Amino acid sequence: MTWINAALRVGFDIVLAPFSGMPDMVGLAVVALVCSIGMLWVFKRTSNQDALAAIKSQIHAGLFEIRLFNDDLPAIFRAQTQILKANARYLWHTLPPMLWIIVPFFFVVAQLQFHYGFAGLAPGDSAILTVRLSEGAEELGKEGKPSAALELPAGLVVEVGPVWAPALREMSWRIGAEKFGDYRAAVTFGDDEIEKSVVVNEEITRLSPNRVAKGFLAELIYPAEPPFETTEGIESVEITYPDREVNFFGWRTHWLIAFFILTIGFAFLLRTPMGVTI
Repeated sequence: MTWINAALRVGFDIVLAPFSGMPDMVGLAVVALVCSIGMLWVFKRTSNQDALAAIKSQIHAGLFEIRLFNDDLPAIFRAQTQILKANARYLWHTLPPMLWIIVPFFFVVAQLQFHYGFAGLAPGDSAILTVRLSEGAEELGKEGKPSAALELPAGLVVEVGPVWAPALREMSWRIGAEKFGDYRAAVTFGDDEIEKSVVVNEEITRLSPNRVAKGFLAELIYPAEPPFETTEGIESVEITYPDREVNFFGWRTHWLIAFFILTIGFAFLLRTPMGVTI
């Protein structure tokens, strides 16, 4: 999983870099178009196109029968039954291509989330940086808190903290951004030192809200930053970035809604030129 995420991070950074200073919808539309073409190509080669065309004809015939014999209840019920059976066969035939599509589509969505799902900090903004300790590692030091420390580069300052939440095993600081930049904060706990990216940038860029220790599930959920080696003390380091909304033709909404609408729209527009029966 580590090398897959590393390759995807580089690839999406390169693809989306030209659109970083443009409106959100430009980059999303380009990726949606590429995804639509890829999905149609996979769907065409992994589905039984002849069977799908025949099933769609049966559904259309059933709908036409309902309109033609709208005063004949037995004929209407018979046509509705045929339509339901045809729909079930249609879903069965679309299952194999959907299984081929869903895995790569998941990785695309995961990468896009960390470009379009969060907004970078701006000078004057504050954020909460939280270190989650491993179970059994929260041995208390001075002042009844674990001996975790935070070092920030110039451009970032500690405003409040640390604050210790024993029930959550979390140590938190409120940090402030003073100027634009791509920073690395360092958290130390015992012999462990973990760096965490902190981005002060208003353009579209990859943002990592959580850096986690190596592990399949953790890396699957948080692929935006390289994982650190498993330690005996630190489980994860998190920073609270603001949520981002995109402007979808004047409608402020979550990027995923706009992306799905664009992907589906492109797929329906391109299905005939690509000769795909959906």
